[in-house]
Amino acid sequence: MKNQRSTEQSAQIKKRRLPALEHWHFVAFFLMLFDLAAVAGSYLLALWLRYDCHYTEIPREDLSAWLKFTPIYAAVSIAVFWALHLYQSIWKFASFNELKRISLASLLLGTVHTVLITLIHQRMPISYYVIGIIIQFLLVLCVRFAYRFVLLERNKRKSSLQKATASRVMLIGAGAAGQLILRDLHNAKEVNERVCCIIDDDRNKWGRFIDGVPVVGGKDDILLNVEKYRIEKIFLAIPSASAIQRRDILDICKETSCELKNLPGIYEFVTGNVTAKAMRDVAVEDLLGRDTVKVDMDEIYDFISGKTILVTGGGGSIGSELCRQIAKHAPKQLIVFDIYENNAHAIGLELKDKHPDLNLKVLIGSVRDSNRINQVFRAYKPEIVYHAAAHKHVPLMEDSPCESIKNNAIGTYKTAYAAMANGCHRFVLISTDKAVNPTNIMGASKRLCEMIIQSFDRKIRDKRAHELAPLHMHTADADVAMSNMSYGKEEPKTEFVAVRFGNVLGSNGSVIPRFKEQIARGGPVTVTHPDIIRYFMTIPEAASLVLQAGTYANGGEIFVLDMGAPVKIDSLARNLIRLSGLQPDVDIQISYTGLRAGEKLYEEKLMSEEGMRTTPNHLIHIGCPIPFDTDVFLEQLQALMHAAYDGQEDRIRDLVATVVPTYHPAGEHGSEHKGEAFEQQMKIVAQKDTDGILIAK
Repeated sequence: MKNQRSTEQSAQIKKRRLPALEHWHFVAFFLMLFDLAAVAGSYLLALWLRYDCHYTEIPREDLSAWLKFTPIYAAVSIAVFWALHLYQSIWKFASFNELKRISLASLLLGTVHTVLITLIHQRMPISYYVIGIIIQFLLVLCVRFAYRFVLLERNKRKSSLQKATASRVMLIGAGAAGQLILRDLHNAKEVNERVCCIIDDDRNKWGRFIDGVPVVGGKDDILLNVEKYRIEKIFLAIPSASAIQRRDILDICKETSCELKNLPGIYEFVTGNVTAKAMRDVAVEDLLGRDTVKVDMDEIYDFISGKTILVTGGGGSIGSELCRQIAKHAPKQLIVFDIYENNAHAIGLELKDKHPDLNLKVLIGSVRDSNRINQVFRAYKPEIVYHAAAHKHVPLMEDSPCESIKNNAIGTYKTAYAAMANGCHRFVLISTDKAVNPTNIMGASKRLCEMIIQSFDRKIRDKRAHELAPLHMHTADADVAMSNMSYGKEEPKTEFVAVRFGNVLGSNGSVIPRFKEQIARGGPVTVTHPDIIRYFMTIPEAASLVLQAGTYANGGEIFVLDMGAPVKIDSLARNLIRLSGLQPDVDIQISYTGLRAGEKLYEEKLMSEEGMRTTPNHLIHIGCPIPFDTDVFLEQLQALMHAAYDGQEDRIRDLVATVVPTYHPAGEHGSEHKGEAFEQQMKIVAQKDTDGILIAK
């Protein structure tokens, strides 16, 4: 048995040692045979042509010299061809590189032939050398490129059969990017699309052809040629176009029923990623006509690098994007804090995959839990805090106003106090344009957050930080957790600022995903009012501006991000329908449902009383704070906290309206007895204080 096994093993080893003959080996063998005939026959043919195509007129000494030298020359030729890899190339993909090597081989061998036959035998006619080199070059070249030519012809026949079913494409842009897209579509087997015409505003290109495709006119000719060529898809391939130029072109294209695709930007062109697959669906932000926000990344890097940073609400739309951008700037440690574990887990995994060296900590907890938030600050000592944790859905907060106050206002106060007590350098609040002249409880709660930040800043500047107290609703403090929040003897130096901006495209609760779901179901698309307008910005833009605003802070500012021109929500809905290849009010109906509770027709970025100062970034402005009595405000905030935790939903709006004078509750929520309601609430708070419920002072 052992001998049999050893015999089998040795046989297998021998088989492994013997090189297996592949298909290309046979191809190389037949190419060698052809080359032997070609190098021999080319110079015989040269003699025949030299003597007027009469074989009998060739001198015997010339014919004898050719005959004796041919075996030597054939051997040298095969060696040169092998050395230049003319037998190992995959001729299915033959290109200019192969042509260059064949040319080099022909010139080298022509020189060898001329020198050796002259030295060994005799001098031949000059035409013999020249014609022989040319004929040999053509024979060697043709046999190798013939296979590629046959394949191209076969593919042309297949493509001509596919043209009947291929999608008809209009390409906008006859520049370098457009040419690359055109050739990629011609060569891509998996893409069943055919470019029928090209649009370009360069009049010099009109009436001319690129790869057989006509340039038919400028952007004003789009609609005419869509109909003429029965276009089904439009590809926009102008990466260098500005946002306004791209919007103008897309405004024309969206009037057709064609599917629209866009080459995102100049980055794809610079990196060489200009292919049909790089084209993406046209997004709503492409129609906003606003150039991408640019920030000074060096300033952000210098500010963030080497620091411990905490992002509350780090799993949310803005919070997670802040984490992504912070992770790129080499922080000492990044702490993601969120109450929703799924979002926190998801952003944690993403950051670990993209930044394996990042010192990352993902923590679960609520900003309303003063004990928990203080534990986090005490354990990790963050130097910069981006406070993005908040309830933000206007209709939901209208139905649960006490939760809005508890989470947004009181949660902000507790987080700010923990930051101050633990030596945090800078605290950046993420606010909203809904805080300006709010008509809903969510906007009013965010205005309260801004007032809290301003109160902390003022107390610290006046060296009266000891007058700030940790708010909580505990009936006892057995573990002395609240007392431990005291910052000690050293005066705190935390800088508190707020950043205010409008709606963010694609964020959780954004109108865009809602519209897309309704379109996918076949409609109707619901819009609250035909005249409602909002400011929009993309998530990465908003996050980058928040980071840069944080670098400008000196304390107490409310930074206001320039959101560009406002957008009508009705127009946004109609554009989304058109981008889906459908017609509004024909394929998809638009239904107007009326303004929801607390909703305004338009949002403001600044209160009328606030002035405006500029920063080095023209898209970031500073609103001058509206003065208010900080001491009175802090007392009112305690009363608000008790009302919220007691669930006094029938009175909470009146109380908030007393604290936030610019808050005007919509509809039935307004009251003419705001002052009376607040006086009654202060009496309740005083009574609870004497009954033993702790209010830290």
